[in-house]
Amino acid sequence: MTRIATLLLACGLLATSPARAALDVGAPAPDFTAPASLGGKVYDFHLQQALKQGPVVLYFFPAAFTQGCTIEAHDFAEATDEYKALGATVIGVSADDIDTLRKFSVSECRSKFAVAADGDGKIMRAYDAVHDRRPDRAQRVSYVISPQGKVLYEYTDMNPDRHVANTLRALKEWKARQP
Repeated sequence: MTRIATLLLACGLLATSPARAALDVGAPAPDFTAPASLGGKVYDFHLQQALKQGPVVLYFFPAAFTQGCTIEAHDFAEATDEYKALGATVIGVSADDIDTLRKFSVSECRSKFAVAADGDGKIMRAYDAVHDRRPDRAQRVSYVISPQGKVLYEYTDMNPDRHVANTLRALKEWKARQP
């Protein structure tokens, strides 16, 4: 086989390989600290600190101010009171820089929840949320993490429409099982 044929075969095999899977339910949620913005104010978000307050809804989105990510941010903002009633914190993560996310946190997140910057992609890689075709961006993945640091629920879909409904349902089911 020629070198070109071998290369073409390898590329063909790579093109048909399955997408990466998200973290499994029950897996430990990797801890992280990242610069974040809530209502335009920048601070360091610490997952472990947030988990001391209750469950965390961690969602990854490809890029601020794009159509799907704006829809998703609006949906999470509208549901913030429901998340709070369930004792949950919402944090969005993307590869955008903190200045972009500072603006996004005000306009699209409506100052209701924080968004964190993952410019080097470490958090995306730890949560297996790197976009299949754009490794510089996140795949649209939502996690619900228990206060004990375990993945309770995972949902992957580039369509933003079901992330809020699904994570709220997972939180309600978890809350119903608590003593």
